Amino acid sequence: MANNARYAAEFSAGALRVRPLRQIAILTCMDSRFTAQGVLGMQLGDAHVIRNAGGRASDDAIRSLVLSSTALGTRWCVVIHHTDCGLLGVTNEELRARVEAATGARPDFDFLPIADLDSSVREDVAALRACPYFPPDYQVLGFTYEVTTGRLRPVD
Repeated sequence: MANNARYAAEFSAGALRVRPLRQIAILTCMDSRFTAQGVLGMQLGDAHVIRNAGGRASDDAIRSLVLSSTALGTRWCVVIHHTDCGLLGVTNEELRARVEAATGARPDFDFLPIADLDSSVREDVAALRACPYFPPDYQVLGFTYEVTTGRLRPVD
């Protein structure tokens, strides 16, 4: 609460609009080593940021992106996956076993693990481009982020 009190004392973003100023939505990983706005040189209020494990185009991420575009005016989606991701090089079976060992319950859902970084970006970009619930002018771009250098690399 003390941290929030300091934050609130300096807070100046109360007048920002709910619609992102740059009409961009960013789908990226929940990794704590970077912020999507920082990587793209954006400020608070510039973009919607949807984060999940791996930055994957899961059903819930797509739900959020569809609302972002149709209700709140975003026209671009930037998909960013990153090096040294916790989902890189593991399998659903391994992840299910970890959860079961920790909790005693075995999940049956897909963790959307990443075998190859560029392939996962291409897969998610393709899934978003194929989604019929985005406006016709909606654009989707894919990138990988290098956590040791801070650099983005486009993925075609």
